[in-house]
Amino acid sequence: MTFVSITRLRIRSARFLPAFLIDTWLSARQVKRAKGYRDGRMLADRRRTYWTMTAWDDAASMRAYMTAGPHRRTMPKLMRWCDQASVVHWVQHETALPPWDEADRRMRREGRVSKIHHPAIGHDPMTFDAPRTTSGLRLTPRPPLVAPAQAGTYKRNRSDSDADDSGYGFPPSRE
Repeated sequence: MTFVSITRLRIRSARFLPAFLIDTWLSARQVKRAKGYRDGRMLADRRRTYWTMTAWDDAASMRAYMTAGPHRRTMPKLMRWCDQASVVHWVQHETALPPWDEADRRMRREGRVSKIHHPAIGHDPMTFDAPRTTSGLRLTPRPPLVAPAQAGTYKRNRSDSDADDSGYGFPPSRE
């Protein structure tokens, strides 16, 4: 069984975008190494609207991620930054992420609106436009880093060797 979590956030003003995008980047880095995280996608839609779709081993894994690190620090800011926000969760047999149109359908039928300080038309009830799904970003899980083999050298917990650092922030080990 796969626990699926979908969020939809519309940022109410361009002045909040720089901070929102930095926090989104930090949360994306966090989720890739979260325990129980399987796969995910982000979608930048029209009119400063952003969707996330993540797949987890279970609801407890998702909650542990949500209540820790950069994601936890970002959540209270969203009440001020957003004029529309909603979330939906479900459990499915398939391990693959659903298509965006399924996420939209479930959001409207089963989702709940999030508490925000400046709700706009379309927030409650959820009468927003269907997402434009021509683009998106995949959030592939990363294996955790293992303890340093020697001072200043980190090794990946993988059997294959790469020539690049693949976004880990540490140079590849020289073995």
